[in-house]
Amino acid sequence: QKDDADISFEIIGSGFLYNMVRIIAGTLADVGLGKIGADQMKTIIKKRDRQYAGHTAPPQGLYLSQVYFNKEELYENQRDV
Repeated sequence: QKDDADISFEIIGSGFLYNMVRIIAGTLADVGLGKIGADQMKTIIKKRDRQYAGHTAPPQGLYLSQVYFNKEELYENQRDV
């Protein structure tokens, strides 16, 4: 979601590695800035290697908005996105 200069990402998962969300956000920002081609995203994901991803976004502005303790609720919300 984009609102003027602000960009929002909603990332839902059952667990994340250290800095994973920041790396995802930074890579998507690099795509938006034209530093990485949108067509390269499939390759980046497929490689599963940090060196192919974009920069790590700074932590400012990133926050945890919800925690699901019930797996069924988590997967139900993933389908809604």
